[in-house]
Amino acid sequence: MLVHPTHERLVALGLAGMAKAFEEQRTSPDLAALTFEERVGIMADREAAERDTKRMTTRLKFAALRQNACVEDIDLRTPRGIDRVLLARLIAGDWIARHNNLAICGPCGVGKSWLACALGHKACRDGRSVSYQRVPRLFEAMALARGDGRHARLLKSLARVELLILDDWGISVLTQSQRIDLLEMLEDRNGRASTIVTSQVPVDQWHEVIGDDPTLADAILDRLVHNAHRLNMTGESMRKIAGKQALDADKNPVNS
Repeated sequence: MLVHPTHERLVALGLAGMAKAFEEQRTSPDLAALTFEERVGIMADREAAERDTKRMTTRLKFAALRQNACVEDIDLRTPRGIDRVLLARLIAGDWIARHNNLAICGPCGVGKSWLACALGHKACRDGRSVSYQRVPRLFEAMALARGDGRHARLLKSLARVELLILDDWGISVLTQSQRIDLLEMLEDRNGRASTIVTSQVPVDQWHEVIGDDPTLADAILDRLVHNAHRLNMTGESMRKIAGKQALDADKNPVNS
């Protein structure tokens, strides 16, 4: 069977969605009753959907989110101190448009990273660029970049991201070079982009985490916290809860 030349031309022009819709229309007799305008409209809609899917895939690949999370799956039944009104505003995404920041704090295992990734996934769906970074590895990458001449390029790349997720903040006290890197990063983003920070350390103790230089600490916190929403999570580790549920299921199997 010969391939229709119009299909080949659409593929050659990079109109893969229209090409698929064209083939479907050729092989579906039900579509013959549609008007010319309706059939072209279906092809245009298919092309737009294909392009949206490709852009979304590209954004998610660039974001490299640690968790496969989405806002529709957020567990609000388990008590974790989540402010539902604030969460609804965060999901809507207007805070990113206003270049505000977000601090998610709480003990280990309550789902801080998962929630940050869910908000990052929603931002990708809204057409925004996102980058997930674990703070320890980011500082390692910046130290290496300084040594091989990529430091300025890395800072520029981080500055362009509309939503930057800094996960595991406060694991250790920052060194002088890390404080300088962080200040440069936040200065480039201040008033231009949004940042999510997750930490086991409460915000009022971040000054100590930054380290011995009070001038740099004040400058960093001024750029990070002054316009930040705060989501303080509480409760038992979700990993422990899941583990207990699995053990209970093993002890009490459902009879078939």
